[in-house]
Amino acid sequence: MNNLPPLSAPKITVIGTGYLGATHAICMAVMGFDVLGYDVDHRKIGQLQAGVVPFYEPGLPEKLQEALTSGRLRFTTDLDEVAQFGDVHFICVGTPQAPNSSAANLTYVESAFTELAARITHKSLLVGKSTVPIGTAARLAGMVADISPLGPALEVAWNPEFLREGFAVQDTLHPDRLVFGVASAWSESMLRRAFEPLLTEGTPLIVADMPTAELVKVAANSFLATKISFINAMAEVCEATSADVSVLAAALSLDDRIGPRFLKPGLGFGGGCLPKDIRAFKHRAEQLGVGQAVSFLGEVDSINNRRRIRTVDLIRELAGGSLAGVKVAALGAAFKPNSDDVRDAPALDVARMLYLEGAAVTVYDPEANTNAHRLYPDLNYVDSLATAAEGADVVALLTEWDEFRSADPDYLGGLVNHRRIVDGRHALDAGRYISSGWEYRALGRPYQAKAAAPSAVPQRDTTPNLAL
Repeated sequence: MNNLPPLSAPKITVIGTGYLGATHAICMAVMGFDVLGYDVDHRKIGQLQAGVVPFYEPGLPEKLQEALTSGRLRFTTDLDEVAQFGDVHFICVGTPQAPNSSAANLTYVESAFTELAARITHKSLLVGKSTVPIGTAARLAGMVADISPLGPALEVAWNPEFLREGFAVQDTLHPDRLVFGVASAWSESMLRRAFEPLLTEGTPLIVADMPTAELVKVAANSFLATKISFINAMAEVCEATSADVSVLAAALSLDDRIGPRFLKPGLGFGGGCLPKDIRAFKHRAEQLGVGQAVSFLGEVDSINNRRRIRTVDLIRELAGGSLAGVKVAALGAAFKPNSDDVRDAPALDVARMLYLEGAAVTVYDPEANTNAHRLYPDLNYVDSLATAAEGADVVALLTEWDEFRSADPDYLGGLVNHRRIVDGRHALDAGRYISSGWEYRALGRPYQAKAAAPSAVPQRDTTPNLAL
């Protein structure tokens, strides 16, 4: 299986052109494959055909232009065309959390596999990239065999994605690993052909059965979520003991067995992956009778949500005990910097809770204002940091964009009504703000920070948590 003769490059299709699908289609074309992207959303397809990426992702618009100019990338809303074109079909549709349940909603995945399987008449491979509960691939393979004119000859494989929003181009063109979940040597050979440029580059490859491949993604996300919630649990302990979680994190990060990544205290994780994936994993484990093995994920989720409530508490305390009529500058709406994704965003959740307590909340995010307004239209959105800070009684840093991290405390101090700031991401130089006359609060840190503290402890990692 590892010494295959050279074959012509397979034609690639990508079903679903959301964040994952559009990125995958564009980057596969950049790698030299002929790619056809498909979506039921005519508006989205029209944008992509016109060279417009429908979401914010650094570097992707340039890659889209490169792929379109090369002639190797096209888009369509015709699934019959997709079925006839492709040799390897990547299914990249969403698996959101189901309504009124922690389970994953597999409606879109099941529809994509079955609708495509009914149309394919030549030997080809259906490859799932969506995050799904364990056992989904095997069940879909059975459905495909029943529906397809080819029967079992139309095979299914799984190839989980590990994209970080804000770094998706890098993670697709130069991934840290590839995982193939396959049921036959032929499926493996097709995936090897589809990823030949990356394998030639030396990208590590794990070949596994399909259940293991499904588990790799949810296990990775569960581990990362656990690490984030661990340090935030320590922040809760620090708040009860006047210890400093930032110094604690710096000390822990120097242990090679622990390391600094994802050990950054603050407002916690959000987005379209970690929250819903750990909930769906826990739900599936309970269905399988092994719920106790991952019961800790419930507390991981709870710790994460408590950070949002505690951030509101800090803002209220700085404001004097009540938020009624208090002007709050909410800096950030996206769940992380370099993204316009507001799904389960801690920043936007905090802004909404402040508003519900009577605060006059002004939100500014460099890229996510439009999406945030669509979700919570009652909040006031502005288009600059200066406008957001003007006349504020409290400033709340909720998403650690570089624009906020590098802002001049003295400049901001000249705009606000009161120099009070809550650093929800431990992203600011506390000593600099305090020396500029600001009252500074952060989760897990003593109320009175020492100006000399930053030089008295090891340099802590300031890289933002880059959740998948």
